[in-house]
Amino acid sequence: MSHSASNMDVDVEFDVPKYLSEERQKAPSHLQQYFSTFEDLYERKLWHQLTQHILEFFKQPESGPFQVSIYQQFVAEWENKINRLSLVTIALQAASQFKDAQASVDFLQHIITKVDTPESKDVYVLAVMEAAHFQLVLGQADQVKKVIDSSEKILDGFDSVETAISASFYRVSAEYFKSQADYVQYYKNALLFLACVNLDSMPTAERMERAYDLAMAALLGDSIYNFGELLMHPVLDSLTNTEHDWLRTLLFTFNNGDIGKFEALGPHFSKQPLLQQNSAALNQKICLMSLIEAVFRRSGDNRVIPFGEIASETRLPIDEVEHLVMKALSINLLKGSIDQVDQLVVVTWVQPRVLDKTQIDGMRRKLEDWNNQVKKISTFVGQQGGEVFAQ
Repeated sequence: MSHSASNMDVDVEFDVPKYLSEERQKAPSHLQQYFSTFEDLYERKLWHQLTQHILEFFKQPESGPFQVSIYQQFVAEWENKINRLSLVTIALQAASQFKDAQASVDFLQHIITKVDTPESKDVYVLAVMEAAHFQLVLGQADQVKKVIDSSEKILDGFDSVETAISASFYRVSAEYFKSQADYVQYYKNALLFLACVNLDSMPTAERMERAYDLAMAALLGDSIYNFGELLMHPVLDSLTNTEHDWLRTLLFTFNNGDIGKFEALGPHFSKQPLLQQNSAALNQKICLMSLIEAVFRRSGDNRVIPFGEIASETRLPIDEVEHLVMKALSINLLKGSIDQVDQLVVVTWVQPRVLDKTQIDGMRRKLEDWNNQVKKISTFVGQQGGEVFAQ
């Protein structure tokens, strides 16, 4: 891979300056000073500073055509002197320059071997996960799943890892689960990825795509009934005033269990075949969300609900209410019991949820009401108790 490896009697001190000089002449004028700096730092053996300048150079948009050559002809000469995370970061940037995904995988194999040591297992995860990204492009889904599973075990052994490593793991995992139409796992991993990155540095188109995919996963995931985390995430704002704005509105509609609004948004479903194909599941989901919201809005001492009220809230025939409540109990959205004789549902617990701003305001009003009740009782006791309660 490097000159020193292929021809041991080459004078490296002579060879490297010659290579850098030739590359400098090919580079755009505003990038040429980097090559002079590379040569100076290399000759002075200032490996940390040299690494930082390579990383900085690789961030320049026009450095792309030089990256593979610089890695193979120059960085490979002193790669043992480089911090392992920086080495992989440089190599990953170069790997993305290949037109062919298989060439990227082949290029990364050398790096994977370099960092497959007990001291750099976390960085090894970064390298294999990024290689898995290219394997996914090649359709090697089974191989990618093995990499995800083994990487997860390695990361579980660490108390903490660099954010870049976590971000890579969650991003590629999300890509895999998206390819498998596993909405629940995609939703989980995509949100964890977003927690690891700075949204402001993400291109607008990518932000929109992620928001769209997350919205679809939230709607179609068969065990996702709490959208709060996504609704409060700024990524969702990237759908505002776009052709997918209705999808954002639909998420809030589901979270509020608003069946009327859900039916009003129905015509938009034709824009997305997946929603049309899953209309029965979506109908059941909005009814369940409506049930949860109805319970949530009630005070803790008012959780005995007649079938008739549930039928009214969910717009279901009364003979379908019991089936809906049994479904909610079976998937742990609620805990409680059904009184079939008197047609009552006794709710003892509701699944905790992340609240949107409207729901938080509702909670505030409840607390205010409770506070007012306490004040009234306090005043009454004070009046009735006379001097016993005198302050």
